[in-house]
Amino acid sequence: MNLLSNQLTMQRFCSSGLVRHFSEVLITLWRWRPRVKKNLGTTTTLLLFLPLLIATAFISSLWNSDTSNFSVHNISRNKTVIIVSRKPQNRPPKRITTPLNCVKNQTQTCPTNYPKTSQTQKSISDYSITPTSTCPDYFRWIHEDLSPWKVTGITRDMLERANQTAHFRLVLVNNKVYIHKYKQSIQTRDVFTIWGILQLLRKYPGRLPDLELMFDCDDRPVVLSRDYSGPNNKGPPPLFRYSGDRWTMDIVFPDWSFWGWAEININPWESLLRELKEGNNRRNWIDREPYAYWKGNPFVAETRRDLLTCNLSDKHDWNARLYVQDWILESKRGFQQSNLASQCAHRYKIYIEGYAWSVSEKYILACDSMTLLVKPYFHDFFIRYLQPLRHYWPIRDKDKCKSIKFAVDWGNTHKQKAQEIGRAASNFIQEELKMEYVYDYMFHLLNEYAKLLKFKPVAPDGAVEVCSETMACNANGSHKKFMMESLVKGPSITNPCTLPPPYEPKVLGAFYRRKLNAILQVQKWEDRYWESLKKQ
Repeated sequence: MNLLSNQLTMQRFCSSGLVRHFSEVLITLWRWRPRVKKNLGTTTTLLLFLPLLIATAFISSLWNSDTSNFSVHNISRNKTVIIVSRKPQNRPPKRITTPLNCVKNQTQTCPTNYPKTSQTQKSISDYSITPTSTCPDYFRWIHEDLSPWKVTGITRDMLERANQTAHFRLVLVNNKVYIHKYKQSIQTRDVFTIWGILQLLRKYPGRLPDLELMFDCDDRPVVLSRDYSGPNNKGPPPLFRYSGDRWTMDIVFPDWSFWGWAEININPWESLLRELKEGNNRRNWIDREPYAYWKGNPFVAETRRDLLTCNLSDKHDWNARLYVQDWILESKRGFQQSNLASQCAHRYKIYIEGYAWSVSEKYILACDSMTLLVKPYFHDFFIRYLQPLRHYWPIRDKDKCKSIKFAVDWGNTHKQKAQEIGRAASNFIQEELKMEYVYDYMFHLLNEYAKLLKFKPVAPDGAVEVCSETMACNANGSHKKFMMESLVKGPSITNPCTLPPPYEPKVLGAFYRRKLNAILQVQKWEDRYWESLKKQ
């Protein structure tokens, strides 16, 4: 073993830059040889180099299998070699796995030995081989969503007024989560939203400050800006939900489906994203059906029922192929006709809102197909960043059929550009909306929100402590399946991405003008198209 260790040490030494510097010393000594009497012979010559050999062995032993402990400086004037010890660079922290602590035949409780801050997280700050990446630009909207409280902060009174429509209150104190439910949400939206926040705490344990928030799981935002525009208003209540619009001040948060939508068999986002990528690779864009595809529930909104009039008929072909999704029937059939990865077979896919914003948005954008986005009135946490003609093609909400037909005709004529638009959207979804960034968005949003609180968060009477164990250990069926699939296995070995600064007013204004100009440009092209057909 000692022989092998010595061999490895010498290999590391010889492969280092020191060999070159010692060679220079040998050359220098060789130039000194005239000063040595010629009759000293070989023995004296060896004695002359003996100190150098001893020094080499000494340095090799100090090297101790890690050449990074030393730095070498060569002073060119006299070929002097200086070896300076420096602090060894930290190695990447080892990934830690935190298994669920499920107990059998007992009432499941939360473990009491959860660390406030994991050892892995403590060592990250000392590990700087690669710098922390900057978050995607859509993170800037965190600042915009929290701007109503930038000056005043958030008081206890403001928070309590948010419970008028909230489904639950979440309190984080000393890295423990307490939930006070006010009412049942649609399906299991509240369950998987809470589950997602618990996974965030597993990913970054002890990194978030204490906080207290109200969450509304319904579709439409309710905190109207006009109600808090006067000088004597009490301040808007901070209310979290999945979407917002230009007239409201609700705080937008990633939706529950990122951890799975059990009721309609949609897998958690991390695995589904891989499936969508594989589905894209099955069929090249040019080989796909040259029509616009949509499949969904048309009965939730008038605008969707209006969309169905654009379907293929004996009188018209608006280049649209539209299908009604009957979720009750699909559930009975085992969801055989609702696989999202198999729905990337058309060159164009239509996104249209339902009662409000729709979860389907990210699935459609991920398909490599050019997304035809019917004018939206609501936004989720990332869609505000996307630009028309770069990530999607804008469709008018009035006279949809003509708008869709023109978009498809334009794309089939400008195939390369249409492919670029579709690919830009899917690349954004794959690279900038991966689960890593979803968690980082949540982290920064909650962290910035907590900074605004003007009171000490306290678990209220009636609140129940929850953790991954209390939610997953006793779950059944697809609920348990999705929870186990989306379970964060342990603390992250990297820091969250760096939150970019807020938009400057001029920059944000230019962003909106660029978006509006692109939409107006498309409308001009569309008007000319139909005018030219009338003249024929």
